[in-house]
Amino acid sequence: MNDLYYWIALRFVFGIGNINYKNLIKHFGSPEKALQATAGELEQVEGITCRAIESIRKYQPGKEIEHEIDLIDKKSIRIITLNDPAYPENLKNIYDPPPFLYVKGRIVKNDDTAIAVVGSRSASEYGISATERISRELARSGFTIVSGMARGIDSTAHYGALAVNGRTIAVLGSGIDVVYPPENRNLYESIAEHGAVVSEFPIGTEPNAYNFPARNRIISGLSLGVLVVEASLKSGSLITARLALEQGRDVFAVPGNVHSYKSKGTHRLLKEGAKLVESAQDVRDEIRVNASEAALEEKQPDAAVDLNPESRSVYQLLQEAPVQIDEIIAHTGFASSQVSAILLDLELNGLIRQLPGKRFEKTS
Repeated sequence: MNDLYYWIALRFVFGIGNINYKNLIKHFGSPEKALQATAGELEQVEGITCRAIESIRKYQPGKEIEHEIDLIDKKSIRIITLNDPAYPENLKNIYDPPPFLYVKGRIVKNDDTAIAVVGSRSASEYGISATERISRELARSGFTIVSGMARGIDSTAHYGALAVNGRTIAVLGSGIDVVYPPENRNLYESIAEHGAVVSEFPIGTEPNAYNFPARNRIISGLSLGVLVVEASLKSGSLITARLALEQGRDVFAVPGNVHSYKSKGTHRLLKEGAKLVESAQDVRDEIRVNASEAALEEKQPDAAVDLNPESRSVYQLLQEAPVQIDEIIAHTGFASSQVSAILLDLELNGLIRQLPGKRFEKTS
């Protein structure tokens, strides 16, 4: 029987949660030895109760283990256990790490330099724009973007990293083979190709509401810090931020519209000491990493090369200094609605930034 069989089997033992599992592995070195241990040997393990010992001693693996292993093989899923050198170092160091992760794609050492970006599922245009820009900038700087592949801010964060050929990791609140929301199938495939999709839940697990707080601790656990962009006072993103603090991670927040309920959660975080973020530089200033930004920038295609003639004419007006939108309209002769659409597209692509007074400048 292969080692994976015992890793999955111990997970099925009633009453053995993540903390007990971690302690059993720490004590015995492998789940096989833990499952074969005597009651006396199990009594020596930190935190193991009499009931847990009884569950381990009475456990008889069923066909569900072989069924799970068969699905893993058929669906080309990789399992990374706590004993695997590929297991993310940041996650291994939290209080209750998953004993193993189901993975589609590939986790690499550089993923230890990660920032989680989370927020509202019903994001505003402002939230989408800020998330896209900051995620692009962070990915260009060598950060892996971690999020939950939910609608709104999460999906935008993943797309921002992918747009600059950066790395991104999606953490699911369902089985690794269950894409949620279903319209994110293409995003799921892109993340698996250019980063990793991960889950701690058995194959086929549906995205039930009670899975997501557990999922959130993995999002923060994989990361050096958590950036919240738009969150109401009841947002799950605030749970992620709280978990980040418990795990000793930095918490960042993007300020929003004071009249919007979607800003209430982020503003509360700022009042409680979260670091205010207006650009990726604010995150980089707090988290010093050994990422070679210059080398990464060289890998990025010059997005301006692919601009259509109208967009290029607007972009070229911003070469020297910030320009007010009315000047752009006057110089180009385009309709104001067309100019607004072009400017938004350029901003989403990270080529320009908006300044107060509807002025725009080229990003460095």
